[in-house]
Amino acid sequence: MATKARVMYDFAAEPGNNELTVNEGEIITITNPDVGGGWLVGRNIKGERGLVPTDYVEILPSDGKDQFSCGNSVADQAFLDSLSASTAQASSSAASNNHQVGSGNDPWSAWSASKSGNWESSEGWGAQPEGAGAQRNTNTPNNWDTAFGHPQAYQGPATGDDDDWDEDWDGPKSSSYFKDSESADAGGAQRGNSRASSSSMKIPLNKFPGFAKPGTEQYLLAKQLAKPKEKIPIIVGDYGPMWVYPTSTFDCVVADPRKGSKMYGLKSYIEYQLTPTNTNRSVNHRYKHFDWLYERLLVKFGSAIPIPSLPDKQVTGRFEEEFIKMRMERLQAWMTRMCRHPVISESEVFQQFLNFRDEKEWKTGKRKAERDELAGVMIFSTMEPEAPDLDLVEIEQKCEAVGKFTKAMDDGVKELLTVGQEHWKRCTGPLPKEYQKIGKALQSLATVFSSSGYQGETDLNDAITEAGKTYEEIASLVAEQPKKDLHFLMECNHEYKGFLGCFPDIIGTHKGAIEKVKESDKLVATSKITLQDKQNMVKRVSIMSYALQAEMNHFHSNRIYDYNSVIRLYLEQQVQFYETIAEKLRQALSRFPVM
Repeated sequence: MATKARVMYDFAAEPGNNELTVNEGEIITITNPDVGGGWLVGRNIKGERGLVPTDYVEILPSDGKDQFSCGNSVADQAFLDSLSASTAQASSSAASNNHQVGSGNDPWSAWSASKSGNWESSEGWGAQPEGAGAQRNTNTPNNWDTAFGHPQAYQGPATGDDDDWDEDWDGPKSSSYFKDSESADAGGAQRGNSRASSSSMKIPLNKFPGFAKPGTEQYLLAKQLAKPKEKIPIIVGDYGPMWVYPTSTFDCVVADPRKGSKMYGLKSYIEYQLTPTNTNRSVNHRYKHFDWLYERLLVKFGSAIPIPSLPDKQVTGRFEEEFIKMRMERLQAWMTRMCRHPVISESEVFQQFLNFRDEKEWKTGKRKAERDELAGVMIFSTMEPEAPDLDLVEIEQKCEAVGKFTKAMDDGVKELLTVGQEHWKRCTGPLPKEYQKIGKALQSLATVFSSSGYQGETDLNDAITEAGKTYEEIASLVAEQPKKDLHFLMECNHEYKGFLGCFPDIIGTHKGAIEKVKESDKLVATSKITLQDKQNMVKRVSIMSYALQAEMNHFHSNRIYDYNSVIRLYLEQQVQFYETIAEKLRQALSRFPVM
């Protein structure tokens, strides 16, 4: 019997890409449930066949009962089939826990709610989300929010062979990515919410001091940390703790997007050329490769360093020239940002991404990165501050200061984004139309004057006509100007919005570690830990504090440089814009006869 499915969301087919347009509520027949890359082949009632995203449909059971209590989409079915009963049970428990701490769209909501109280549940230290695994997306109705929001917590790559790597990740991987270019519509919001539990699953930490999963406890209470091969030194400079910057820096040029195909031409993708400036040797990467790099950096460094997300994936319109240009621009900004970070840029995973020489070397490096145990809070075990240990009071004060500043800056950035978006809409809509109306009205007036038959007003009528044309030219200048100045200011703000969206979880990790140290006296008194264990905890929290301060010094130096550059550019372009308008008005004025 043929498998039927109900379409949950509208999907518009990309012309020439063997896709099938379907509408919400439509019933289709599935002829191939998995052709790879998150796509299936379906047939509608008209007999038309084509590719449809698996996340967009739900299987209709033949017996009228739900196949799975938590949903029965094709993607869910495949996912659940791949899990053991024990893993599914643990993940379900974790998803429930994550929903409690991660509900709501504002990444600062948890920080704000617990500012005056404990950061963690009274049931135990394991209740607080920690590190990179807790970084998540913010959904706000902004033009630019489709590019720099922070996605749901990454749960690690699927276990499997390298065939998984050949799947088309440019298709739908997680429904939280699907937003249109203007804002997340109601359907998009529904898609994101309906799959939040599966895309945000985390296995919770057991209560301290017993634990099974890597967490703050494992780092703080390890009897002896293994000496890692990689070392991240922290020195004290003129402005406090700082990362050690490499003697030579480099950037990476993202260029030459080219369309490729797979699955015998059924699926297409865009491949970009990356050229590091320090080697001038190019490598090619698809968007899914950037996505893999982002996920590895988030998992490895996300507890200590904010990793802003990539521009979102897109199902429809992803091969249009304007979209490709915008994505390449944002990938360029993201890569430049990573190259500027002294820790990220020197990391093995980042260097391997830029410098692999063949497929074998790429896959070897990929496997090694995915098996890296020095990830999450364990990244702090690689850090070596060249400074004396800090006391707990100073550590807590530093953490509070970072939280206060980043929250305030987040509010300021969002306000500027809101104002900028309103100004953009005004400059590309009502304002040019007003100038056009003035221009047409002046030209109409000149036409009326010309009909008078009076011989002595030709010069005046010509001047009024030219003045009207000048205002029409000004209308075009006004409409085009945001692309020359406001665009760059908004893009910079969205980059920083992405950074700032990471800090609540980073601060949460630090707050959780501080609370653990505060409670260590009780554990010493009840002989659950030794005095030496407590001293180790204080030392390790001190290392975490030095890392936070080093990262903030890097953040501040970049912030000062970036905002100085982008606001200078904005003002320079504004000056040039108004000077151009003034010159046009002067030329129009010069045509009027002097009486």
